[in-house]
Amino acid sequence: MTQHLELLEAANLVVSVRRGREKLHFLNPVPLQEIYERWIAKFERPRLKALSNLKKQLEKADG
Repeated sequence: MTQHLELLEAANLVVSVRRGREKLHFLNPVPLQEIYERWIAKFERPRLKALSNLKKQLEKADG
């Protein structure tokens, strides 16, 4: 597990803080957001547009 945390720290996805003998680990949201914006969002847009169009069509048919 230590190797995994070290790898995540090296990738700047996790930040660690020493508190006495403890070492606390926190997610770093900035690179995660950048990954989302660069890779995930472009695949999500067409799906959200399709859902929005479906919603409009269903509301039009209902009304």
